[in-house]
Formats: sequence, structure tokens, C-alpha cells
Amino acid sequence: MSTLQEIKKLQTNVSQQIIGQDQLINRILMGLLANGNLLLEGLPGLAKTRAVKTLARYLDTGLSRIQFTPDLLPADITGTEIYQPDASEKFVFQKGPIFSNLILTDEINRAPAKVQSALLEAMEERQVTVAGKTYKMPALFMVLATQNPIEQEGTYPLPEAQMDRFVMHVKIDYPTPESEIAILALVRSEEGNHSAQATIEKTATEHIFTARKEIQQIKVSPAIDKYITDLVHCTRYPKKFSEELSKWIEYGASPRGALSLDKCSRVNAWLNGNDFVSPDDVRTVFHDVIRHRLILGYEASAKGITKEQVMDEVLKVVAVL
Repeated sequence: MSTLQEIKKLQTNVSQQIIGQDQLINRILMGLLANGNLLLEGLPGLAKTRAVKTLARYLDTGLSRIQFTPDLLPADITGTEIYQPDASEKFVFQKGPIFSNLILTDEINRAPAKVQSALLEAMEERQVTVAGKTYKMPALFMVLATQNPIEQEGTYPLPEAQMDRFVMHVKIDYPTPESEIAILALVRSEEGNHSAQATIEKTATEHIFTARKEIQQIKVSPAIDKYITDLVHCTRYPKKFSEELSKWIEYGASPRGALSLDKCSRVNAWLNGNDFVSPDDVRTVFHDVIRHRLILGYEASAKGITKEQVMDEVLKVVAVL
């Protein structure tokens, strides 16, 4: 069985446990294959946490869940040095929960900025520095953060520097009525069936690393490079492309936006069985990659213009050469 078939099988297995959220599962897999971090935003009960836990179970890999609360401290995430009076080394570093393969940070916006900033180095450089010493993260390292879009009391806005470190910002919607009927049947079948987890077919993590190597070989033409950079530049200098966009956008995407578009476009092409990136691959991932990197201006807010509408307009005015 090829690596692509193994990944497709993993996607199918997870989909059987997370019904009606195919887009969510696809984006989580894309983030994993792109070696990036994801921000999952949706109302309570839409299977954000369940999706991450199910993926970890099928991958048979480590999962750390960190419940973000206002009293959380940076050391509660990264770890701290413990004094050992009888040891040869008086201070021993005790690793925190961030030292795992998959990190589920539940309701990430419920912790203050100093705690959120504890993730910055790990998310970008895959390492943590404590007391002047650097500790590397596991090879299969991914932060999957969740947040509730409507409950803002007792929450803290994520710093722009941290938002930019997420390769994608995925918005999750309600399942269809047909999917919800299937969810009822699934949950009923799980009640009292504690042996189900022992019989699942696991996917070796080696397939993820192999897939990443294959994705690196996906061809990207100069025309696609130009298209990606034009899309990003349109968010930074909208007046060059559209007078209307210039009134809506205050700040655009950073170079990480272009890099993430490139990575996710190649992953999308690979998942579709292609060895080259097409404009459709770029357009498919554009919204999720750019959404959290846009800051809209006052006029857009006053007129009720959403980021989705702005991104749709960007795709309209930027031509494919």
C-alpha cells in the first residue's frame, strides 16, 4: 500500500468517528502533513477535541491536552527546573506537557498573553528554552488550539505574533441533519462498548514522515509562485488591485502567509494524487491560510464586511498568469 493510500485510510478511519466534519478532518491532516500548527474555531460540541483525540488514537502517538485557564502559568506548559539536593546536578529540568507529539490546547484564549507566549518558540522553532538551555520537541510535533467564537467573557485575544504561527485557522460549522442522525447512532453504539478502542487499525507515524518527503517533491511552477505572491501582496497593498479592497484591509498577511500557502497547496495537490500544484490547489486552501492573518479596517467593520467576503474579493481581482 502506498503512502497516499495509508493517509487516505487514516482519513477514512477518523471520518467514521467524526461524522459530518469532513472539512475539519481534511484540514487537520493537511496541517499534520505540512508540519504546521492549527487553530480550530467553533461552537461547543462540534467535535474539535474529539477529532484531535481520535487522530492521536489512530496514529498511536502521544497526546497532551492542556486546558487553558486564567490562572495557568508558563511553567505549567513548558516545564521548570526542580531542585534536587542529593543529586549530582542540583537542578533537573522537569518537562511540561508541551513535550509530546500532538498538543491539544483547549480554549487557548482563556489564558493571558504571558501564557500564550510560552508557545511561541515551540510553535515556530520546535524547541523550548528554559534557564538558558534549549530542549528539542519530538519530531512529530503539532499544536492544535481550540477556541469558542462567541463566548468572550474572561478571554484574552491571541497576540498577532502567535496567530501568524498557525498554518491555518479552520472554522467549524454545524453538521447536516443527516449527519446528526448518524452521530446519534454512533454515540449509542459506543455506550458501554469499551473494547472498541482496542480493535482500531492504527497508522504508523512513519507514513507521516514519508508523506512529508513526497510532498517536498511536488512541482510548483513559476506561474504558481507568482500567483501565491500576488495573492499575499494584494492583502498588503490592496490599492494596487482594487479601490474597494483598500478601504477594507488595514493589515495583510506576512511572509509566513506565502510560505503557508505554498505548503498547504502542495499538500492539497498530493492528497489529490497530483505531482504538481494547480491554481485550484491554492484557491482551495486560501481562506483557511489567510483568514487569521488579515486585519480589517474601520470601514469594513462599519459596513459589516466579513473576512470571508474580503478573501473572496481578493481571489476575484488577482489573476492567474
